[in-house]
Amino acid sequence: MNLKEKEERLKELTEEQYEVTQNQATERPFTGEYDEFFEKGIYVDIVDGTPLFSSDNKYNSGCGWPAFTRPILEEQIVEKRDLTHGLVRREVRSHQADSHLGHVFTDGPVEEGGLRYCINSAALRFIPYDKMEEEGYGDYKKYVN
Repeated sequence: MNLKEKEERLKELTEEQYEVTQNQATERPFTGEYDEFFEKGIYVDIVDGTPLFSSDNKYNSGCGWPAFTRPILEEQIVEKRDLTHGLVRREVRSHQADSHLGHVFTDGPVEEGGLRYCINSAALRFIPYDKMEEEGYGDYKKYVN
């Protein structure tokens, strides 16, 4: 995605989607579209469509935001140290579009590696499994059981 394409796509975002992905805002807990959403498919970056998370790795952590145990491909995620709000956290950003997604914590399910990717719904777009082929994500079906 080049800069011009990104600028055009950013114009299509809602105010909340823009604030979350571009200004590191956080949606209020328990208000996001995907918090208690458990359909089969993948979650992609709302800005550039990069596949980020599979429904296979989504779980109900009770934190108020969608939670995942791991990304589809590690290289699509970038972690940065976040010292805001008087805390030391690990911010999660998409590699290509540099969208703020949320944070990763070490209190996830131990049997799944112990990580909890706590992600804002506003940073994601869900692609249902039965629409993945037509939306150009057929190669990612192997990540969804």
